[in-house]
Amino acid sequence: MQDHTSAASAPGGIGPALRALPGGIWALGFVSMFMDISSELVHSLLPLFMVGVLGASMTTVGLIEGVAEATASIAKVFSGALSDRLGERKRLAVFGYGLAALTKPIFPLAGSIGWVFAARFLDRVGKGIRGAPRDALVADLTSPPLRGAAYGLRQALDSVGAFVGPLLAIVLMAVFADRIHWALWVAVLPAFIAVALLMAGVREPAAGPHASGAGRPPPRLRELRRLPARYWLLLLFGTVLTLARFSEAFLVLRAQDVGLPLTWVPAIMVVMNVVYATSAVPAGVAADRISARTLLIAGIALLIAADLVLAAAATPLVAFAGAALWGLHMGLTQGLLAKLIADTAPTALRGTAFGFFDLLSGLALLLASVVAGALWSAHGAGATFLAGAVFSALAMIGLLLYRPAPHRAGA
Repeated sequence: MQDHTSAASAPGGIGPALRALPGGIWALGFVSMFMDISSELVHSLLPLFMVGVLGASMTTVGLIEGVAEATASIAKVFSGALSDRLGERKRLAVFGYGLAALTKPIFPLAGSIGWVFAARFLDRVGKGIRGAPRDALVADLTSPPLRGAAYGLRQALDSVGAFVGPLLAIVLMAVFADRIHWALWVAVLPAFIAVALLMAGVREPAAGPHASGAGRPPPRLRELRRLPARYWLLLLFGTVLTLARFSEAFLVLRAQDVGLPLTWVPAIMVVMNVVYATSAVPAGVAADRISARTLLIAGIALLIAADLVLAAAATPLVAFAGAALWGLHMGLTQGLLAKLIADTAPTALRGTAFGFFDLLSGLALLLASVVAGALWSAHGAGATFLAGAVFSALAMIGLLLYRPAPHRAGA
């Protein structure tokens, strides 16, 4: 795992770093923003829809969310490897975003848990297809000294969408008098705006750093030996950390559990994502300059604090505080992990590296979400979040024991 990065050629300050980013990075960020407006509008209401309207149990919610995210992660392995083979990323990203957009009308039409499961499954397949090629494309469009800022910007705009979506859900639930079906229909429009923006606003480098991979055979398992030890350590760390970070559907259910009125339940996601959005860019710029290990330790400490606060929450205000800590943790860690993968993996295997990282993270998320749902059903919400704190502490211990070997700056 890379412990520090070179600041020699990185622009000073957040403003200069953002101005130095190419237009394609901004376009990818706004694509993420519009799709997240759509997705988070759905996701902030879907747990309530499944439990309150369709009568699903907490265990069923955990299973559906876990399987959906694991599906996305499995798809990322194949799409990442395929983008390495074809030497192009944009076409796969368009297909993935398009598939996700096509699933959005299914949610308001769903009359059973089976339909919800099918829609979530296809939506996450779309996410999986687009994820690794898009993340690799961010690296293709930027130089190493700007990658932290690039990933931070994309995460920040993604998070803007992630709080606008739940905020819109609150407004729509008030306007439509808590008719969830009607609110879910509004999610269709921003999803298709995202696809149109990606098609028109992002140009893949004509002779980008991955172009030499065009036409070559797909990566084989033995080629994974080319990935350095730092990558595999990062993979292990990310997997353990994901075990502590189950589906955010449980934040929504926690808000309802502590007595927040139905119309205002999506506010928990607004709070979480406002903090996430405002912290992602500063954290990304910082990742280009200071120790990655220091930022990760701070991020895990915040996740432990979030879990403990959410476990003890008895009022909406305390739950909001826990969600804010959760969002700050996301801001410090998510863009940084993406940057570390991009910096560590060889260019020809960059899509594959993102795909394998996302695969193990998704499988860990499946396990974490199923366990979280089962713990909630058997012992209540407190047990779910306390278990998250325990896994977070394990990740913290592993990171504290890890001592990176010295290496050349920028290597």
